[in-house]
Amino acid sequence: MTIPYRQIRAVFTEEAITVYQAYDPVIADPAVAAQRFVPPFKRERMTWIKPSFLWMMYRCGWATKPGQTKVLAVDISREGFEWALGHSCLSHPDGGTDPEAWRGRLRESPVRVQWDPERDPHHNPLPYRSIQIGLSGEAVTRYLDRWTLRITDLTAQVHDIRRALRDGQDITGMLPAERPYPLPEELARVTGASGQPV
Repeated sequence: MTIPYRQIRAVFTEEAITVYQAYDPVIADPAVAAQRFVPPFKRERMTWIKPSFLWMMYRCGWATKPGQTKVLAVDISREGFEWALGHSCLSHPDGGTDPEAWRGRLRESPVRVQWDPERDPHHNPLPYRSIQIGLSGEAVTRYLDRWTLRITDLTAQVHDIRRALRDGQDITGMLPAERPYPLPEELARVTGASGQPV
């Protein structure tokens, strides 16, 4: 099966989509306890959410990097997720994009979208991309106060998978079952996604 160059793959239901973040315990533990992000989480900063589990594992080094030793699965409403995509701007303009129009949208948009090489379990880059979504301003407020449905600490599971990987085991069945997320045509256009599933 050929995977499109830019495609959102995620765990999702009719109501929710799972995104991943990694934090220091001082932020992660209160968030899990409260089931929402609370201080010392800073609302003023851009926060990045990632639907790809393996990209998150690449970013946090399987929960070993300083400040990223707790991995959280955050279930957010699909309505909120799609609002974010609809109010986003690519971090870098696509070829053929009018630079002035892109700069104007970049200034106004509370959401950034980046497409980075997807990773295999050993962090090797794959020939297709995975989306990262950066939330700021109004988008962070909505994420914290309206979109978040559940926060789950996956750190123990991440450590189990890392050990199995180190021991040469097949970890396929241990990974989240991500599938192509069906984007409305307008959201595919705004985010620069390609090859949407039927």
